[in-house]
Amino acid sequence: MGVPTRMDVWTLGSPGELRRAQKPVPSPGRGEVLVRIEAVAICATDLEIIANGPPALINGRLPFEQDFTPGHEYMGAVAALGPGVDEYAVGDRVAVEIHAGCGQCRRCRSGMYTSCLNYGRNYGDVDKGHRANGFTTDGGFAQYAVNHVNTLVRVPDAMGDEEATLAVTAGTSMYGLTELGGLVAGESVVVIGPGPIGLLAVGVAKALGASPVVLVGTRENRLDIGSRLGADVVLNGREVDAVARIRELTGVGADYVLDCAGTEASINDAIHMCSRGGRICLAAFPHGRTNVDLEHAVVNNMYLYGIRGEGKSAVRRAMALMAARRFDASLIHTHTFDMDDLPEAIRYARDRVDDAIKVVVRPRH
Repeated sequence: MGVPTRMDVWTLGSPGELRRAQKPVPSPGRGEVLVRIEAVAICATDLEIIANGPPALINGRLPFEQDFTPGHEYMGAVAALGPGVDEYAVGDRVAVEIHAGCGQCRRCRSGMYTSCLNYGRNYGDVDKGHRANGFTTDGGFAQYAVNHVNTLVRVPDAMGDEEATLAVTAGTSMYGLTELGGLVAGESVVVIGPGPIGLLAVGVAKALGASPVVLVGTRENRLDIGSRLGADVVLNGREVDAVARIRELTGVGADYVLDCAGTEASINDAIHMCSRGGRICLAAFPHGRTNVDLEHAVVNNMYLYGIRGEGKSAVRRAMALMAARRFDASLIHTHTFDMDDLPEAIRYARDRVDDAIKVVVRPRH
């Protein structure tokens, strides 16, 4: 496939402003490939970056007015190989992880590349080799992007492009369960918040053998999708006391709780529905400070884990479950737009127009 010299992209202007632009098609360096982007999903973190900036960090500051291209949940085909790359061939279909750590700090060397201590230090004379596409380097709202080979995951031939973009979301769910204890067969799991990460956490937990899997939310249409993804019990938090019901179901509280809502109420519910010695994953970004009942967590010897992204090669493992049809990730894909209509796609995702859950955009080539 021929590679052009320039490409259409979207860049971030002032807060909330996306602009059409053109940029040179980047060249892959050593250990990198050029990905011809075929589809990119819109994540809640993209909405946060576009509106407010963090967690994006460009040249050590907020990403506005710096010719920065956001977007990170994308898939495509390998268009060109950098020096030293023989693991992939031009034309291979791939999905991507976001983070490629620097490989030299103590976090990266222990496998925690999503917590790279050189996060954002990838410019000019201080280039440490770190890359987080759509966060600290140009992302996927474009026709092409460069990715390190360590971030690539092969896409099965039978899997559609839109579904393949969801591997990053499923990978985040997988990473949360990995940090909570890995194999959860026979353990009880509660997921709070039926957004994309929460819904796919249900599918991943069920695929790993968790029992029962309980989903807590307030929107009936999303609770129904949770049931289709494998939830044994769904609870509408507006209609029942979810904490009391879960303690009734489990007898002692849940072994694992994933909070995918990120509100003060949901974090405290997670603490109070967790069993003594249980584990809680904070998988959403809270907005501002929260008042949390840490006394209850400490007295009951609970473990709280914050996760960032999709570490420990979780996207590859999630993709394996998706390829084996252990759960149907495509259930959360609701809308597809042309990349030319990105602002409208953003509006659908942000405002949940037409019950939008996961919105995908496709570049033209």
